[in-house]
Amino acid sequence: MNVLSVFFGLASAACWGAGDFCGGFASKRLSSFVVVLAAQIVGGGLFVMLALATDEAWTTGTDLAYGAGAGLCGMLGLLALYSGLAAGRMSVFAPLAAIVSLVPPALVGLISDGVPALTTTLGFLLAVPAVWLLSISGSQLERMKPTELRLAMIAGLGFGLFFLCIDRVSVGAVFWPLASARVAAILALTLFLLARSGTSATADQGTGPVPRTIYGVIALSGTFDAGGNAFFTMATQSGRLDVAAVLSSLYPAATALLAWGLLKERLSKSQVGGMLAALLALVLIAA
Repeated sequence: MNVLSVFFGLASAACWGAGDFCGGFASKRLSSFVVVLAAQIVGGGLFVMLALATDEAWTTGTDLAYGAGAGLCGMLGLLALYSGLAAGRMSVFAPLAAIVSLVPPALVGLISDGVPALTTTLGFLLAVPAVWLLSISGSQLERMKPTELRLAMIAGLGFGLFFLCIDRVSVGAVFWPLASARVAAILALTLFLLARSGTSATADQGTGPVPRTIYGVIALSGTFDAGGNAFFTMATQSGRLDVAAVLSSLYPAATALLAWGLLKERLSKSQVGGMLAALLALVLIAA
């Protein structure tokens, strides 16, 4: 197994988990639409600066188009995810979306690259229940509203399609396609907000004035999400798409740990078991 692919996949999981925590936290006080838009702007600026700082060559129109498609799919996923995170427990909602997001890249990876090695396959099979265990106990799942489950499905599908689009980008092209993704997402979301001007799409989630610290949290959300996207892109370019997708899907572990450490949300026995299972899955995939 390519060591760089494993490292980049795990780095993307850590960044996305932290970004989801920050975005979900901010969405409790501001509309998820506003949070996503602000985070996209922060990430887009970072990608342009990184492209210029690293002197990355200007990429092709095809790569920019794939990047734009990825941005639209990722925006859809983030909107659904942040709405779900704001409505319920962070450590419950995110893993459900992660499981759904695995399906498209796993199927495409099997078709394009064939069946992986036995140990890798075993790691895949263990990673899915690991992500599930990271989420909830059965009683918590029963208490989830149908709307929350639908949001998890939409979020997972959006992320899965993001994986497929970004995998089509040429090797060596990272920051410019991701900047294109941000531009497409920003334009689409801006048009949507203008069309919904004066409605609940832009209303605050909480009551009273919004603390200034929330805007710093939003900036962190955009930074971490951008880092996750960049690391995932590098993971797909240095290894298999399905491996990158499975490893990055472990991001709920970071979200749950942050919710436990900072918000004092209790980790269930199943979540602890899920983290142990995720570690074993990582060992098998990296073998």
